[in-house]
Amino acid sequence: MKAKVTVMLKQGVLDPQGEAVKSALGNLGFGGVEAVRQGKVIELDLAETDATAAEKAVTEMCEKLLANTVIESYRVEIG
Repeated sequence: MKAKVTVMLKQGVLDPQGEAVKSALGNLGFGGVEAVRQGKVIELDLAETDATAAEKAVTEMCEKLLANTVIESYRVEIG
C-alpha cells in the first residue's frame, strides 16, 4: 500500500525558503506570485494492506519523526 505525506509549515511560521523562491520567481519575470510556501512530500511503500491501520501507522510516523508538529502541519493520503 502506498502512502503520501505532505508536510507544510503552519500559517504564521516564517518561511525563508518560500520567500527566496518568491524573490527568484520575481527576478525571472513572474511578478504575479504573491506568496510562496515551501513544504515537502514523503512517499512511503507500506507492507500493510488495511487502509485504516496504514493511516494510523503513518500518522504515528509523522508525530514521531516526519513532521515537527510544533511548527509544521501534515496531511496523510493512503492509496
